[in-house]
Amino acid sequence: MSRQLNGSVTPEKRLGQNSIVQPLLTDLYQITMAYAYWKSGKIQDHAVFDLFFRKNPFQGEFTIFAGLEECVKFLDKFSYSKSDIDYIRQILPPTVEEEFYKYLGTLDARGVSFYAVKEGSVVFPRIPLLRVEGPLIVVQLLETTLLNLVNYASLIATNASRYRMASNKLKLYEFGLRRAQGPDGALSASKYSYIGGFDGTSNVLAGKLFNIPVKGTHAHAYVTSFNNLSELVIKTLEPKTGGKPVDFVALAIKWRESIVSVFNVMLSEVNDGEFAAFISFAISFPNGYLALVDTYDVKKSGLVNFSAVALALLDLGYEPIGIRLDSGDLAYLSVVARNLFIKISEQFKRPQFANLMIMASNDINEETILSLNEQGHEINAFGIGTHLVTCQKQPALGGVYKMVEINGHARIKLSHDVGKVTIPGRKDVYRLYGENGNALIDLLQKSSEAPPKVGEKVLCRHPFEESKRAFVTPSKVEKLLVLYWQNGKICQPLPNMQEIKERVVDSLRILRADIRRTLNPTPYKVAVSDDLYRYLHDLWLENAPIGELA
Repeated sequence: MSRQLNGSVTPEKRLGQNSIVQPLLTDLYQITMAYAYWKSGKIQDHAVFDLFFRKNPFQGEFTIFAGLEECVKFLDKFSYSKSDIDYIRQILPPTVEEEFYKYLGTLDARGVSFYAVKEGSVVFPRIPLLRVEGPLIVVQLLETTLLNLVNYASLIATNASRYRMASNKLKLYEFGLRRAQGPDGALSASKYSYIGGFDGTSNVLAGKLFNIPVKGTHAHAYVTSFNNLSELVIKTLEPKTGGKPVDFVALAIKWRESIVSVFNVMLSEVNDGEFAAFISFAISFPNGYLALVDTYDVKKSGLVNFSAVALALLDLGYEPIGIRLDSGDLAYLSVVARNLFIKISEQFKRPQFANLMIMASNDINEETILSLNEQGHEINAFGIGTHLVTCQKQPALGGVYKMVEINGHARIKLSHDVGKVTIPGRKDVYRLYGENGNALIDLLQKSSEAPPKVGEKVLCRHPFEESKRAFVTPSKVEKLLVLYWQNGKICQPLPNMQEIKERVVDSLRILRADIRRTLNPTPYKVAVSDDLYRYLHDLWLENAPIGELA
């Protein structure tokens, strides 16, 4: 279920696959490899691929896995249409046999087995987020699309979760549509930032498609479109409980004259165009009055005009929401605004006024929020755009998709950079927990090995550093990779967005605070079993060339 801002509950929507996500959303080399595999007689070969990443984003030590539902939908619809094949025929050399195109027309994902970590789970480097098994040519053709669906989704969800931790329980709204990388990037940003911990979005289409609460006020243009009170066409407002319309303009003017002394300003300093804009907006949305107060001067004009109109609304039984600050010293201005709201509340016996919302926007990033926390502020909500949706701090997750087994034989990719050496073979992943409920370590082991058992000591080894090893006696063991697709069918119910959102919260709770923290976080341990360690290094020695000194 999904909850709207007004408190009503609406059914979770289930959408079909985005029409952009199709087999041709891939790199050309996937198709050229498919032809080379086919020509080499590898139609019956069976392969296993792992999708994983090598480093956590944003200088942190955790990542949130997202994008699973879109991956499963892609598998469900995977096939090449006639027009797809006609296009492929145009871009491949004329020497490619016609039989290959007929073969492409027969492909689907029914022979694929697809394992994944549960969406919304906290994950770490080297852990397979996906394990994809099936006919070599098919699982190779899935690579680019699966990476596209997982990389950005996980990056955004992780970024959003970091904003959520930095802001604690304050409201967070995604305002990034105008700065996102195209319409698909914008929709994905809205969806996965909501999963990662945001409370809503300004993106109306995302609200419709995904049942995300939609939030918005007005822009500076609305304020500057008014010059004075004479431009107001509608000047009355009916009380909330009904009755004869009241001259709302006169009521607001009366209040403004009463409160200028509270703000220690001269009435001549207060902008009448802004006042007219606020009155107009309040008449239009008396139950949703949240005004942008920094068009001219926050202290001498914006707060005065907002407060006068808000008090007039209260007189008629409406509840104003608050203000938005979009420039200036946000910490200082929020404190000024809160102090003035409290003063008005006490002087004019309006208790609601003390707790009006103060929302801040203005190119906010994670460091901005942490700095505001250190300075002390009175902000209740943040509207965050550019830095969230573009992930300016780190614009890509860097997930990779590597073959680890072919026809039952393990495969390893070697490199002079040890960090790029792959862990071979078909593997399972287990999360081992301590008695306090915190996750201690993630353990990769060969799928043929017996799972770790609660209360039984297990040797956990660093995959590449022989001396780094430890015994762990888990109080709880969780198998991370779950079978989601096999024999052409979805094997597990796919959670809705609210369930994924809750999993993010629950998943982060299992991490120690020093792993989650922003500054110098402690790396979470990812290990291999003793059997997998020996298997890895035997295969490494078997495949690495032996040098010769002359």
